[in-house]
Order: sequence, then structure tokens, then C-alpha cells
Amino acid sequence: MRVINYKAKFMKEELGLSFSPGEEHYRAYVGPPADYDLVSAMVFNLLTSVGLRQHHKLLDIGCGSLRLGRLFIPYLNQTNYIGVEPNSWLVEKGIQHEVGNTLINIKKPEFIFADSLESVTKALNANFVVAQSIFSHCGVDLIKGWLEDIHKNTSEESISLVTFIKGENSFTGSGWVYPGCVEYSESVFSDICESHGFRFVPLNWYHPRQTWVALIKG
Repeated sequence: MRVINYKAKFMKEELGLSFSPGEEHYRAYVGPPADYDLVSAMVFNLLTSVGLRQHHKLLDIGCGSLRLGRLFIPYLNQTNYIGVEPNSWLVEKGIQHEVGNTLINIKKPEFIFADSLESVTKALNANFVVAQSIFSHCGVDLIKGWLEDIHKNTSEESISLVTFIKGENSFTGSGWVYPGCVEYSESVFSDICESHGFRFVPLNWYHPRQTWVALIKG
């Protein structure tokens, strides 16, 4: 007689482990669900290693289901976390399952439900920006738009941490590619970033599939 471990089955469903990346489970939609905790820790450790402290303002581009926000929101002082995400249901699920309304009320993070910062009328003046696995789904048109938005909404000498997928051939299409991914050569990607006023600094920091880069303004 086969014994079913219902607790393990429940946890697998609760954590989205039976879903593929891009499917409509709040953990799976943002990437491989088995890496949800890994990505949280990887990014938190990176940002605090390069200087993020509780009094800084952080802009999280594509904050999704708060995979990163669940660590940064409690760490940062009130109002210092800003998440940008076009899919409001992901943020709602992240609050429900990962953060909780009590912490939201205490820390008062800001959420911008949009796919750009065009609606922002007053500069956000973020000290740090993170765009984890965003440019890996963007055509050059979207990358340029985000770089312009980042430049307008960051303080002088800010640091932006972004990832891209390094390849020999650079993607020539446009728009948002998801759940598929796109590649860029390092020379092409660095030229795009530097043409928008950033110093391009590749980082030797672990990522299971992508390459980390620091974009230094000022």
C-alpha cells in the first residue's frame, strides 16, 4: 500500500514547486520556484555588500511577488523600499504569503503598478536600484527606456545592480520576451549602458544563470 505524504504534497503546491517558470503561481511566475529563496538571499547579500544600509532608498524594478522585497522591506527604514511591477496580483500575493499586512503598515513601502516610471512626476532619488532578471527579457528599446528612467530617478553616485544573459549573439528584437530569455554580448550591453550615462562594472557575484553588473552614476 502506497503511503501519500500529504504534508510534503501540500508544501510542494504551496511553494509552487510543481509549476514551471512563468506559470500563474506567485512564486513560479517570476522564475524557477526552486530558486525563490536562493535569489532572495543572493540579491540581499549583494546589495548589502556593496553598501546598502537601512537609511538608503532602494528601487526594485520588477518586484513581482516580493521575492526580494520580503527581505528588503523589513530591513529598510520606513518608506525606503519602492517596488515597480505591472502585475498587481503578484504584489498582492507576495504581501499575503511572504510579507504580511502588519509589516506593510509598519514599513510603508511604495508600489508603482506600471511597466515604466513615466507616471512618476517627482524624482524618486533612489540610492540603489536592483533589476534582477529584467533585462534578460527586454529588447534594446525597453532596456534604453529603463536606463533613462533609472538615471532620472536616482541620486548622484547611486549604484544600480542589474543582470543580463551573456552570449555571443545579441538579441535584435524589441519589447518584452517572457517567459523566454534574450542574450547580449558584453560589449553590446556595456555600450548601451554607457551611452545612457553609466559606468559599466561587471561583478564576480554568483548567479545561477546570468551575469551581474554594477551601473555607477556620477
